[in-house]
Parts: sequence; structure tokens; C-alpha cells
Amino acid sequence: MKLLMTRLIELRKVAANYLTRPVVKFLARTAVTPDFLTILSSLLAVGAAVLIITNHLVAAGLVVLAAGFLDMLDGALARHNNQSSRFGAVLDSTIDRISEAVLLFGILVFYTIHQAVLPAILVYVALIGSVLVSYIRARAEVVGIDCRVGLFTRAERVFVLVMGLLFSWLDNALVIALAVIAVFSFFTVWQRLFYVWRQTRSDFEKKERGE
Repeated sequence: MKLLMTRLIELRKVAANYLTRPVVKFLARTAVTPDFLTILSSLLAVGAAVLIITNHLVAAGLVVLAAGFLDMLDGALARHNNQSSRFGAVLDSTIDRISEAVLLFGILVFYTIHQAVLPAILVYVALIGSVLVSYIRARAEVVGIDCRVGLFTRAERVFVLVMGLLFSWLDNALVIALAVIAVFSFFTVWQRLFYVWRQTRSDFEKKERGE
């Protein structure tokens, strides 16, 4: 499992680098800043939420896809221009959480309008799972543990949500996407908790042995 998680993390990095490199090289010659891309990404998320509420689901999927790409670009541009900062990392992470919550809120309103109880419950569960995945990593880093493990990070959640929106014209496509996000988010919660437990247990055993 550890080897699989390591390979998955490496695959994410390679894919992100492959997708963003040409655009980053172009943006590096302009006045565009990483923070601008972060804020623009969040505005697109708000726009996507409005499209979802007004039942323009496929269009919302395209907008979410664009927002996700911008979210990859901001960090890549910061590293390319040596503009990475601790505040920038916190800002990016915070806006990512807000953007994801706004999108899920838009879906919740959509299903509430259509009086669909089960999908609305799935949205709530997916939101809790996504928040917990991010919270465990942040809390682990406070105690000195780099907790980037897990099968279903934000990139996977956004991808599945985009697929659900783009194929929403198929029966229950969005509901299935929400169910996948909910289930695998909580699976990732378990993975990260187990990883942190193993790391802290290892540290305790080393102290016991006097290492």
C-alpha cells in the first residue's frame, strides 16, 4: 500500500507538471501572479455554483474544469518564479477549501430546489469527507508529519465532480459522482489516520528504545 501511495503521488506530480509547464512558461513572461490565479480560480468556482443552481450542469462542469486547471497553475507559477511563500500556501489552501465548499453548496441548493433528499444527503456527506481529508493533513503537519498519502485527494474529487457534471444528462451521473466522492473521501480519511497512527507509534517505539 505504501508503494502504491508513493507511485500515486509521483504520478500526480508528473501529470500536473506535464499539463502546466507550457502555460507556466508563457505566464512567467507576463504580470500575472500566483495569487491572481488563485483568486480567479475561486471566482470561477462561484460562477460554476451559480450555473449549477440554475440547472446549467454541463456548462458548470466546463467552468469547474477551468478552475481546477488554474488551481494547478498558481502553485506551478509560484515555484517557477520563486514566489512561493508560507502565506501564499495558506491562502491557496484556504481558497481551495472555500471553492470546494461553494461548489458542493451549489449542488445542495440544486437538489433542494428539486426536492431530491438522497442526493442532498450525499452532498453533505461528501462535504464532510473532503473537509476531513484536508484537516487531517493540516493537523498532522502541525505535529511534524508530512501526510500527503491517500487515494482520493482534492484533484481526484474535482475530476470526479467534473465528470458527474459533464455527463449529468445521463440518469443519476451526478448522484453517482457524489457517492464516489463521499465513499472514497472517507476511505482516504481512514488511510491518513492510519498513516499518522503508524508514524506516531514508530516515534513512540524509538523513544522507548532510546534511539
